[in-house]
Amino acid sequence: MNRRNTVIAATCIALGALGAITAGAAHAQTVLKAADVHPAGYPNVVAIESLGKKLEAATKGKFKLQMFPGGVLGAEKEVVEQTQVGAIQIARISLGVLGPVVPAVNVFNMPFVFRDEAHMRKIIDGPIGQEILDAISASPARLVALGFMDSGSRSLYTKKAVRKIEDLKGQKIRMMGNPLFVDTMNAMGGNGISMGHTEVFSALQTGVIDGAENNPPTLFTSNQYTAGIKYYTQTQHLIIPEIFVMSKVTWDKMSRDEQAQVRKFAREAQLEQRTLWDKSVAEYSAKLKAAGIEFIPIDTKPFYDATASVRAKYGAAYADLMKRIADTK
Repeated sequence: MNRRNTVIAATCIALGALGAITAGAAHAQTVLKAADVHPAGYPNVVAIESLGKKLEAATKGKFKLQMFPGGVLGAEKEVVEQTQVGAIQIARISLGVLGPVVPAVNVFNMPFVFRDEAHMRKIIDGPIGQEILDAISASPARLVALGFMDSGSRSLYTKKAVRKIEDLKGQKIRMMGNPLFVDTMNAMGGNGISMGHTEVFSALQTGVIDGAENNPPTLFTSNQYTAGIKYYTQTQHLIIPEIFVMSKVTWDKMSRDEQAQVRKFAREAQLEQRTLWDKSVAEYSAKLKAAGIEFIPIDTKPFYDATASVRAKYGAAYADLMKRIADTK
């Protein structure tokens, strides 16, 4: 089945079998379908479920959220398309899929645009973060941006230790399929290899790549740490937040009071997810260390300096915004 048919089938299921409106009750109940590619129990999923419970209580059952985790309604691109037409009401998505329609979000993809996770959180919690959300909501994407979610910092994990930037030279490192990310790895001295996440495990086993980069929860839950990985070097070269959105089709049918309630609970979900995320990172970091993975703290300045050309090349259009981010203390 091709992707178009998959989207049509999933949309039909969402609109038909699942039903946006539960009929037959004295007061019709609107079922809000929420989708995420992450599994049940993942911090993002739990936070959205919590939002739904609060909204159901506040509206005395008028709205009820039904969560579909684990990508059952499609990959992120398909989920976005279904959300745009109102077949899915709430979705947690990566910023990459919005770059083509809201270019400003690409600023968060720059290497070392944030000094650390605390800096990133200050940005997304403040006026710059709100400007990005407003830009998404005002764009032709037909999505209402509700809030950000933390996906941690991405660092190197390899078979050979990387204790200084020279150690990375020539190592084949898997990167997400975006030229910006491949160029980032190449600038740091590695050999960036564009590859899908599901291919990484076998590529590590067969020696096609020497390592990859991601956060500790992903390294552990993907089992990639069992494929010859021995070191986790804390470069934190990418710190990319994610967002959750509501379909504008659904939003426009809500009263102003209901929209205000969604906004309130969305803000609470953003902060709840953060707490859950920090707990998850601590838990999986401990599990990785127990499994023998050595965490290597390093001076990131050489890596920052090496990627200046990448920020210059891809960040020229966002120079003012990047300066405002850098100036935020």
